[in-house]
Amino acid sequence: MTIRIMIAEDERLAREELIYLLQQEADIELVATATNGRELLELVEHSEPDVVFLDVKMPELEGTQAARMLASRKQQPLIVFCTAYEEFAVDAFKLYAVDYVLKPFEPKRIQETLQRIRERLAKGKTEQAAPAKRTKLLVEENNRLVVIDPAAIVYAVREERFVQIHTQTEAYTTRMTLTQLTEKLQGYDFFRTHKSYLVNLQYVSELTPWFNGAYNLTLKGENRIRIPVSRTSAKDLLRRLGE
Repeated sequence: MTIRIMIAEDERLAREELIYLLQQEADIELVATATNGRELLELVEHSEPDVVFLDVKMPELEGTQAARMLASRKQQPLIVFCTAYEEFAVDAFKLYAVDYVLKPFEPKRIQETLQRIRERLAKGKTEQAAPAKRTKLLVEENNRLVVIDPAAIVYAVREERFVQIHTQTEAYTTRMTLTQLTEKLQGYDFFRTHKSYLVNLQYVSELTPWFNGAYNLTLKGENRIRIPVSRTSAKDLLRRLGE
């Protein structure tokens, strides 16, 4: 994995030293350098770095201010603060920096920081590939909050402005949208069979062709509830069930 790094440092000697140290690593790509905070914010939009080495004290916009602004981006880079002051360490971690390095830079310390970055990025990719399961789902119904086991949900259906969540024994009505519910149930085996239905595939009993490529899905249980499967969803559903 190539790590895209940007440097924001106004001191020429410190900047050149850091560039040299980073260029010694085979998996590092230096995408841009900035000499002040304003320039950093302009360049980061085009460069899309994974990591920014950010000087604490810079002209026009200080590093701490720039870090807060970068944190508001949808794709926010990891931050490594560069400083000549040891006492800044606590403030750096309050701003969720992955690390801080002292000037003048020491090769061994930079290597330690890069290893920390590699571990953080690898962890992030693993979490994206396998979303963490919620063990409980909190649903607001009328004037109460109900705690539901996500695995117990059989299906959910949109009814006008509300969504009904069905377990085998209960039904709950909420203003949560089906899209919001789907996001909260990541990690479980749910599938959007229709614009109005979300189904737990663990409860599927059978599929019956309907017409024009659509299907009806029958759920396990005494009532053998039937759920529509749209023509556009049918192919993906068959693939999911065959995995």
